[in-house]
Amino acid sequence: MTAIDQRPGIEQLLPLLGRLTGDEKHELSAESTVDVIWVLYDRVLRVDPAAPGAAGRDRFLVSKGHGPHAYYAVLAAKGFFPAAWLDDLAGPDSRLGHHADRTLVPGVEIGSGSLGHGLGLGVGVALGLRAQGLLDPRVYVLLGDAELDEGSNHEAIAYAGAAGLASLTAIVVDNRSASWRQDLAGVFTVHGWTAATVDGRDHDRLERALRGNLGSRPHVVVAEVHS
Repeated sequence: MTAIDQRPGIEQLLPLLGRLTGDEKHELSAESTVDVIWVLYDRVLRVDPAAPGAAGRDRFLVSKGHGPHAYYAVLAAKGFFPAAWLDDLAGPDSRLGHHADRTLVPGVEIGSGSLGHGLGLGVGVALGLRAQGLLDPRVYVLLGDAELDEGSNHEAIAYAGAAGLASLTAIVVDNRSASWRQDLAGVFTVHGWTAATVDGRDHDRLERALRGNLGSRPHVVVAEVHS
């Protein structure tokens, strides 16, 4: 995680990230998401670690679930669980696996595993909240750019636009891992979404983009992390 040493705003995560060992092959995946996740929990999400199941909370769904080091470190930093849990990643008695488990880790909304399912789940959550008359909570879904290879995501994008799911925000971390290249924002805007493309390391721009939903359509933030 040395690449984040010089970036302001997340210094307190460094010792927590350093405690997570044993899955170095996914370290780059975790590093690509750390700024987005930190900005969400530090500035944007309305969620209380003392009441992580409150009905009026915002929902954050991690579809890009492999390499959850950054996710775990942020949750620990914000008080969702003790920092001591970080010392036994994927151990026999650990709650922290190589994919986050919503039944074991406070604050986790969905279990992750196979890529490509998170946005569809986010659509379902947004629809469920709307059906219950809960119009204030927002639903944020974190995806990797390569997940857009999956047809299930394109179905979710098209449906969300047609259904006017204004509470839904997708965040695509673009670290150029996709097997194809195209205008990522355009994949969404063609279906009626609003969009912002920003430097995925710039916390102020990330915050503005994440708050940039116009209130009538779903929104996507493409966070570019090419370096």
